[in-house]
This record gives sequence, structure tokens and C-alpha cells, in this order.
Amino acid sequence: MYFPDFNHIGLQELLALLFVISFIGIIVHYIVNIVPISFFKNNLIEETQTQVPISIIVCARNEDDNLTEFLPKILTQNYPEFEVVVVDDCSYDNTENVIDEYAKIFLNLKKVTIKEDGYYKHGKKFAIMVGIKGTKYNNLLFIDADCFPANELWLQDMAKGYVNKKEIVLGYGAYKKEDGFLNALIRFDTFSIALNYLSAAIKGKAYMGVGRNLAYTKELFYKQKGFSKHYHINSGDDDLFINQACTTENTNVSVSHNAITYSIAKKTFASWKRQKQRHLTTAPHYNAATKAKLGLGYASQYAFYLLFISLLFFKTTFVIALSGLFIKIIVQLIIFNKASKKLNEPDLWKLSFVFEIILLAVYPIFQISKLIHKPHQWKN
Repeated sequence: MYFPDFNHIGLQELLALLFVISFIGIIVHYIVNIVPISFFKNNLIEETQTQVPISIIVCARNEDDNLTEFLPKILTQNYPEFEVVVVDDCSYDNTENVIDEYAKIFLNLKKVTIKEDGYYKHGKKFAIMVGIKGTKYNNLLFIDADCFPANELWLQDMAKGYVNKKEIVLGYGAYKKEDGFLNALIRFDTFSIALNYLSAAIKGKAYMGVGRNLAYTKELFYKQKGFSKHYHINSGDDDLFINQACTTENTNVSVSHNAITYSIAKKTFASWKRQKQRHLTTAPHYNAATKAKLGLGYASQYAFYLLFISLLFFKTTFVIALSGLFIKIIVQLIIFNKASKKLNEPDLWKLSFVFEIILLAVYPIFQISKLIHKPHQWKN
């Protein structure tokens, strides 16, 4: 007998029913939270009659090497009217000189300097506010100093998202593909997070964005009173602000291979862990609906695998367990294959099942360790 007798509900039958429920939950999660980005048509972002002027903001603290390499790629975007505002936030390396030298070549580059204050310590949010104050255009676009655009059409494709009076445009901030399993794991983690928040925005239910590739209007920023609601939190200049400012009507996404930004992934697990600890400090401050949605998604994944392992111990249920896992993997590969092509990550779908299990194992480590390690600076 390789299937439980459901005439009597015992432990095996109960575990099997819960396993089926968790399996259905995961399939629904794929359909609801990943399929929208997989089938998103880029032509839904209409061409604007005129290309609106854009202010690009880059916050930099001791970023002389990154600015030397990446800033020209931002300054040479194929776009008729834009400025690049670089905020030199208390740098003590050669950042200021790098900006000054590029300013001699590019007339659309503006430097804003924040000096160290022994009595007042600030985070990235203050640097962003200073940068916004120093811009001359209403439509803003954000990228980090250690990031670079996919090509010279990045600004053009992101700016298209401002069509039809949209106030927020979400893009994909990826990590550059390099050799090594850790690089692939970090890229998949970023990729899977993006699938969820971009798909949610497509459905009119945006809940976050990433500062490596994010746009919103200066008018919206001031209307929301900036970061006043969460200024006391070191992180969250991107996701917490979008969580509070997004509506079903004011948010757009720009999904194309041109509209992606890239940064260099961490080289060691320890440095990646510190980065994730900083990012995870914002999640408890999301609104209740967002926390419930994200919590349910993770709960269904953990429940599925724990129940799968439990069912393997019973002769009457191990076939159900193996069948459910097999179907789940097939559905996952099909959906992730299409999604990875959409976001120009064509290699990630093949090991998505393996990456998923590893992330489910390490995320509790990140959650526990963040209680011990509390970052005090926006760059670490």
C-alpha cells in the first residue's frame, strides 16, 4: 500500500493533506507572483511624446575607484536632457577629485558635498535628501556608485516608465555574472526578490524597490515628507519609501535588457551576510499587508520541504512526497526559465531548485545574526 487510507485520518493522512495544501500554495505563488513578470510585454510602456528631463542621483562615500570606472557610463547615456548629481558624502579618499575631473569633461555633472560633522552622524537617507535638494528636474532616477547601466539606453528605457503621470518607476538592479557558486547564489537571491516585487507592481500592488535602479518624482518625495516616517532606521531609503509611497495607480515598471543596472557581488559569504543583515532590518517596518504576503510565501516553502521530509518516513506517503516534489520542480523550471530570459539572467533557472533550498537554509542564519550585528553606517 503506497497511499494512505483516507477513511481514517491519522498522522500520515494529516501530513499528506498538509503537504498537498503547501504544494498548492507554492504553485499559486508561482502563478501569482512570478508569471506576471514572465509574460510582461515591454510595449505596454508607451513611447512618450517628449522625453522628460531627468536628474540622476548617485550617493558616494569613499567610492573613488567605482566612480572612476562607472561614472562615465552614467554620464554618456543616450538621452537629450539629463543631469547627474553626485553626492560626496564625507569621503576621505579621492572621491572629490574624481568628480571634479569628470566635471571638466561633462557639463551635466554636478557635485554636492557633505562634510563630516563630529556632533551629527547620518546615514544614506540624509545624503539622498541633500542630493534631491540639489537637482533641477522633477523626475529623478537613482543608481548606486558601485553600479553601472547595462548600456547607453538605460536612462532612455527607465524614463519611459514615467508615462501617463506615473510617479514611481521600478527597475531591476542585478549583479554582474562572475565565476563561482557564491556569485550565482547571490544573483539568484536578487533575481528571485526582483521577480516578486516587479510582478507585484505589474499587478498594481507594488511594495518595494531597490536603490540600485529606482525612479520617482521630486514632487512625490516632498508630498510623502521624504523619509520622515523611517528616518531613524539606517536602511530603507528605497524599499521603505516605496512601501509607503506606492499606490495602485502611481507605479510603473521598466523591464528590458537595456533598463538593468549591474553591480559587483560580494566575494565572501561573510561579506554577503553583512549586506543581507542590513537589508533585512527593513522588513519588519513594511505595512501589514506586505508582511503578511511575504510571510505566507516563505511559510509555504518551509512547510512544503519539512512535510516532504516527514512523508519520506512512511511507506504509504513517500510516493506522494516524491510526486509532489517532481511536479513542483518541473513547474518551477518552466516558469523560471521564461522569467530569467526576461531579466537577462538566462543561466539561473537551471539550478533554481538547488538555490532555493540553500537560501531557505541560510536565511534563518541571516535573521538570527542580524539581532547581534546592527550596522551603523549605510556603507559596509
